[in-house]
Amino acid sequence: MIRALLSHDLPRSKPLAALLLACFLGLLLAPFVFPGTQALNVAAKVLVFILLVASYDLLLGYTGIVSFAHTMFVGIGAYGIAIASTRLGPDWGSLALGFAAALALSAVLALAMGLASLRVKAIFFAMITLAVASAFMTLCSQLSDFTGGEDGLSFQLPELLRPSTEFMEEPLWGVSLDGRLLSYYGLFVAVTALILLLLRIVNSPFGRVLQAIRENEFRAEAIGYRPVVYRTGANVIAALLACCGGALLALWLRYTGPETAMSMEIMLDLLLIVVIGGMGTVYGAVVGSVLFIVAQNYLQALLKGAGGLVEGVPVLSTLVAPDRWLLWLGLLFVLAVYHFPGGIVGRLRLAAWARRRKDGKGRP
Repeated sequence: MIRALLSHDLPRSKPLAALLLACFLGLLLAPFVFPGTQALNVAAKVLVFILLVASYDLLLGYTGIVSFAHTMFVGIGAYGIAIASTRLGPDWGSLALGFAAALALSAVLALAMGLASLRVKAIFFAMITLAVASAFMTLCSQLSDFTGGEDGLSFQLPELLRPSTEFMEEPLWGVSLDGRLLSYYGLFVAVTALILLLLRIVNSPFGRVLQAIRENEFRAEAIGYRPVVYRTGANVIAALLACCGGALLALWLRYTGPETAMSMEIMLDLLLIVVIGGMGTVYGAVVGSVLFIVAQNYLQALLKGAGGLVEGVPVLSTLVAPDRWLLWLGLLFVLAVYHFPGGIVGRLRLAAWARRRKDGKGRP
């Protein structure tokens, strides 16, 4: 059954399987194992980034497309939910209508971009997507009547998902069973289902053709496949998944704005996580997102604790100051790329294959 759920794309490495299981259980039990508002927010952000990174890896890792417009579709999904809730009211019908409109707009824009731009060379397509994303972000900042401008939009959710809605008077294992907890597990179920769907896509004949085009476009075209059609299809699928991620992010934050959903910082984070986790692997999105988001949120607190141990040491106390956390995050990224050029998942799978080959068992 597990093989079928994973579309027969098994981890193929015992350490990787253990790491993925730890990530899954950690996110599943996060509200009970890691109590507190900050821990729950970090876990929710990890879930959203898993979906965003996996959808971007469909373009970069599986298809070989470099796009800088991915966060534009995240913003479309987030604004679709926010505008519908503020204009039509905080009910399920409004959210469904806003989400459907966001999906439709994302599909149309991704299709238009794919058909118009994917015929050009990779660097020119990347520049086109960067220009389109920048224009869309500027448009959202200027249309303050609809998008709230630079301030963004705060909105209400249906009563079932509100933190004030409590399902039990007494906490369960120290955790209040309220609308916030329901929102988290709704986010968890949605991301898990979409990741399993993406695994099905990349392991289908369509996904195999994408990988063939990435490896040798000329050969794939020579045997009858049209690269622009498959690349456009991948662009549309990735855009729809990114739109879903943006909608889930807005539902969790109950707010959306240009910097929250469409900033270049988010785009760079997606690129970094894809490289750290491993390109061309859905599992890399899971491992990379957990490591990166946790480091991003807790590295500063860790340095604060380490700073107390080396207080008074002239150079070392400056280096481990909490405001130097970006320096250490960058250093960790450089070390990860240097020691894991194929990403964490690629390195673990390569090590497992080497062990099996040494034992005479062949390819894993």
